[in-house]
Amino acid sequence: MCMAIFRDMHSDPVEHDRSIEDRRRHKKLVEKAIKDNLADILSEESIIGESKNKKVKIPIRGLKEYQFIYGKNTKGVASGDGTEKRGDRIGSEKKQGMGQQGAGNQEGEEMYELEITIDDILDYLFEDLELPDMDRKKTSEILVESSKKRDGYQKYGIRPRLAKKKTVMEKIKRKQARKRALREMNLPVDIERFPFVEDDLRYFRIKKKFRRESNAAIICIMDISGSMDNTKKFMARSFFYILSRFIRKKYKNVQVAFVAHTTTAEEVNEYQFFHRVESGGTYISSGLNKALEIINTRFNPENWNVYAFYVSDGDNWSEDDERTIKSAKELCRVCNLFAYAEVMPNSYSMTIKGKLTKEIKDKNFIAVSVSHKNELWDGLKTMLKKKQKGGY
Repeated sequence: MCMAIFRDMHSDPVEHDRSIEDRRRHKKLVEKAIKDNLADILSEESIIGESKNKKVKIPIRGLKEYQFIYGKNTKGVASGDGTEKRGDRIGSEKKQGMGQQGAGNQEGEEMYELEITIDDILDYLFEDLELPDMDRKKTSEILVESSKKRDGYQKYGIRPRLAKKKTVMEKIKRKQARKRALREMNLPVDIERFPFVEDDLRYFRIKKKFRRESNAAIICIMDISGSMDNTKKFMARSFFYILSRFIRKKYKNVQVAFVAHTTTAEEVNEYQFFHRVESGGTYISSGLNKALEIINTRFNPENWNVYAFYVSDGDNWSEDDERTIKSAKELCRVCNLFAYAEVMPNSYSMTIKGKLTKEIKDKNFIAVSVSHKNELWDGLKTMLKKKQKGGY
């Protein structure tokens, strides 16, 4: 071990710096690979309801050593070889073997498959997102446990917190005291067996660290009527799955309510919300009114930061449009944010999104269109992007 330490102390500093740079480059490649493949990962139906430890594979480019490349450059600073004519673009030639049809004769790019858990992917995803305009209302702030740390020792506790080193030290102290007592009595001090006793045991004292966090209530509202076919319902569920994982990962003191509606609405549990299949007509106002009922009953806006998220294909029975606009305006009044995602809207008539954006001018109302499953992530980012200095 000493020799290993000695060799490490005399290792080449250039090699050490290179390894640090390689790790940095690898980390950037991993981040880029995740971001490039996010749409495909998040739009896979199989991840809904999976555990956070489920692994997915992502292609990633291999690291290459820096080297000089001779010949005509294809990007960056280019130089000619003397054969160019006036008007020729230098460095515009395509590399052989890249994007050409048929068999090429050039070496391909080195690619690997990286296995990563859904939880790690979500860490990358949620880094730049937050629930917007989270007010620190006096009556809504509570103390929540944020971390635990060791703070000294105590004589009682659970086995996992046993401080072994401190326990051995207590036994040695007791043994030394015993030997001193034997010497004072002029008795032999040889002690062959000296087992641990209960009084030797010491346990780590754990101190809880608390921080203040505001209450937040999330109302998830989904249209499950007949116009929402399997593809649209899958997109809606995918949207709410990502949203629910984001909320539970970034916030401790959050309550979530789930509302499903056709022409009538009801509050359901999480399992029913993600698996329920129905048909029938559509009264969007029924879902929004049920959300308002839940807010008025359980989440007083004076005490809670309330966020309402609604997903539908935008088809609504025409006689319900005015009621829907009225309910949406009321949600904007009582909520920090009312967000609406319209999935695969029809192109032959004006959907409810167009009517809502025309009638509602509140800054806390956001409406996005999601025409393809790959657009789910962009829609969610629009709703939850962090507030920058000077506004969104």
